[in-house]
Amino acid sequence: MNDELYMRRALDLAVLGRGRVSPNPMVGCVIVHNDRVIGEGWHQKYGGPHAEVHAVSSVKDKKLLRESTVFVTLEPCAHHGKTPPCASLLADHQVKCVVICNRDPNPLVAGKGIAILEQAGIKVEEGLFEEEGAELNRRFFTFYTKKRPYIILKWAETADGFIARENYDSKWISNALSRKLVHKWRSEEDAILVGKQTAKVDDPALNVRDWSGKNPLRLVIDRHLELPPTHKLFSDGEPTVCYNLEKTDNAGAVHYSQCREEKFFGDIMEDLYRKKIQSVIVEGGAQILNILFETELWDEVRRFRSEKTFGRGISAPDLRNAELISRSDFTGDELSIFKNQKTSRR
Repeated sequence: MNDELYMRRALDLAVLGRGRVSPNPMVGCVIVHNDRVIGEGWHQKYGGPHAEVHAVSSVKDKKLLRESTVFVTLEPCAHHGKTPPCASLLADHQVKCVVICNRDPNPLVAGKGIAILEQAGIKVEEGLFEEEGAELNRRFFTFYTKKRPYIILKWAETADGFIARENYDSKWISNALSRKLVHKWRSEEDAILVGKQTAKVDDPALNVRDWSGKNPLRLVIDRHLELPPTHKLFSDGEPTVCYNLEKTDNAGAVHYSQCREEKFFGDIMEDLYRKKIQSVIVEGGAQILNILFETELWDEVRRFRSEKTFGRGISAPDLRNAELISRSDFTGDELSIFKNQKTSRR
């Protein structure tokens, strides 16, 4: 029971790095000596010290490490990246035991961290809260196991099932609290994607305004380059990638990436994988959402359902292979979270 308590704490610490550590995973670490926590830490930002480094640094009496157990949510890294390998750090301090949730799927680690520890005579235990660890880093695991980003589909729909009016106007279906939550979500993902119609009608900035955090990389699909250059996505100086059928080119902060008609979304996924984009939140429109449903290129749905009605309009996507995970109320808006039954079990 104590082991579970300490790993729960490590998982809680890991979450504190959300939106700040990608393309690295979120990791938490707790160091225990004789049933007393003597050190803890988490990976706080990309390029900075890893969780194990923070935890070891926080231990006042380093001599205690030899008789301590380290609880860490992911296998300690085994390679020199922006920081030295954490497995070697723990081996140098000759800790007694290391308990982990998951092995690292990154080929640069993938069991090598465990090997370093075991070669140093350190006991390694795997699999404590394995499912919770994988869920915490579902973006990281999807990226390495499926060679594509984790795809989140988000939309707001009316009580009668529409995501926009007949003229494609969708302001405002959800309430102010729901929209604030959406900005929090944006700060947690690597990229945000919209289609041509949504970009044309809404002229969105697709940045983080009602929350504190980084802006996601903006992605827009405009097959025949019909969007006006005066729209914010092309004119505000912030990075945008425009996927199209016409050209690959750079124009200021805008990168045009040509895709093949017959493999359009496959090419997008391959490009995002090359860019090390581990997660994308898709905010419309209906055509893009439906294509992603049809091609099974989605992992999670976040759907707001408002009390408002339109009577007529653009229908909300038809959920397919969707497993309801949670449902909650946001001052009148119902938020439902779904997972893809197929991709979550592959």
